Amino acid sequence: MINNDVLRSIRYMLDLSDGKVVEITQLSDPSFQLDKADVPALLKKDGEPGAVDCSDAILAHFLDGLIVYFRGPDDSQPKRPVESRITNNLVLKKLRVAFQLKDVDMHEILEAAGFPLSRPEMSALFRQPGNRHYKPCGDQILRNFLKGLTLRFRGTA
Repeated sequence: MINNDVLRSIRYMLDLSDGKVVEITQLSDPSFQLDKADVPALLKKDGEPGAVDCSDAILAHFLDGLIVYFRGPDDSQPKRPVESRITNNLVLKKLRVAFQLKDVDMHEILEAAGFPLSRPEMSALFRQPGNRHYKPCGDQILRNFLKGLTLRFRGTA
């Protein structure tokens, strides 16, 4: 899925202002530079004048910041490096951690969006890429998961 779409969906779901997006992004690494003036360009749809591609680094910092925002900083663990490549599976994992979702919650969210998954299909999305049961998360699954989360948070998609 396109990084801009993920960022746009999460921003809408949580009703975040441009300043809040910057604040959350910097929670993961205060030295990471994202200006409030850059956010509107990241949120524009492809083809709109002034649209800018959301890099993997920006999305990774935002998702890590979202975890810190909802769960608080974890000083007991050493700081993990930010991923250089963001996949749909990684977005799903980070959202699961940020919102402290259990398997039951994940199933309910996808079912609410009209896209039920079986338990084995769901667990395959969270396995390591080298595992023989690993399944890449398709755009349709992530899109429906974001839709279901939006239904959970806002009541509308």
